[in-house]
Amino acid sequence: MRIHKIAAIPGDGIGPEVIAAGLEALETCAQRDGGFALKIEHFDWGSDYYKRYGVMMPDGGTDKLRPFDAIYFGAVGAPDIPDHITLWGLRLAICQPLDQYANVRPTRILPGITSPLRHVTGPELDWVIVRENSEGEYAGVGGRVHKGLPEEVATDVAIFTRSGVTRIIRFAFELARSRPRKLLTVVTKSNAQRHGMVMWDDMAAEVAREFPDVTWDKMLVDSMTMRMTLRPETLDTIVATNLHADILSDLAAALAGSLGIAPTANLNPERKTPSMFEPIHGSAFDITGKGIANPVGAFWTGVMMLEHLGEKAAAARLMKAVERVTADPALHTPDLGGKATTRQVTDAVKRALEGDNS
Repeated sequence: MRIHKIAAIPGDGIGPEVIAAGLEALETCAQRDGGFALKIEHFDWGSDYYKRYGVMMPDGGTDKLRPFDAIYFGAVGAPDIPDHITLWGLRLAICQPLDQYANVRPTRILPGITSPLRHVTGPELDWVIVRENSEGEYAGVGGRVHKGLPEEVATDVAIFTRSGVTRIIRFAFELARSRPRKLLTVVTKSNAQRHGMVMWDDMAAEVAREFPDVTWDKMLVDSMTMRMTLRPETLDTIVATNLHADILSDLAAALAGSLGIAPTANLNPERKTPSMFEPIHGSAFDITGKGIANPVGAFWTGVMMLEHLGEKAAAARLMKAVERVTADPALHTPDLGGKATTRQVTDAVKRALEGDNS
């Protein structure tokens, strides 16, 4: 039997609720399949850990994660801790040392969910956004001087390297090639950012020569927001910088119906280190403990993790179960306009998995 070692980091807010739901579904998949098992180890890192010890995770925490096959991550952030402390202290402290440089965010309209975007249908909005995840605007280079004085200065320097830009664009072209439409859009802001973003444009044109079977175009990020809302059917695979893709992927999730359904994979494509999988909805402290968090994002994230682990049949079954459940409006949580609870949706997905004879 195949054994997959999973590091579960539920994190903050609704993170523990959705990760618990996701693990139930994943364990049901493993039992249903019979060919693999998940060995789960939990880590209590996050904002509560910070309040006890002054750090989001212990020294050497990243090294503790290296032996695992994958990381299943909930959320990070708390209203009483500055966001830059929680983000840099946990999520980015994992992604960057483990070189998870490709952040992949699929977006499509699931059965039973209506897009707020002039009620588009599924075929019109079926995208994958590839976010550069290791440098760019979140490189962490910069500082503040003369704090509190009138002449105070703060800088954040976006770092773009030829190797970093080339590898993420090549990854995006390869992903686009694997999808039926073989269509890629490269997003930059090269009219205003005339150095790093122009290098992005140059690298895209250079890498494109390796993929003559992929049709590609490029868009300025501001124009891209209009294209996503007015002409969604013209898009398929999208690649952008760390900051731009972060913003565009949240817009994409909202256009697909809810942030609560959207998954993310933080990949090290070469598999030299474990990849990390997380729903994108954040910690959502306004609904924490109410039992109404939407677990669909965690389930779909679990699908991506199973695919990465090579369990493609189980991944397909879980995605099919999720789609059966979202197709029933009675199983929609409040973020989708319904009244269902996290428990009800989780139980429904598990029943769908157990009853799947495919």
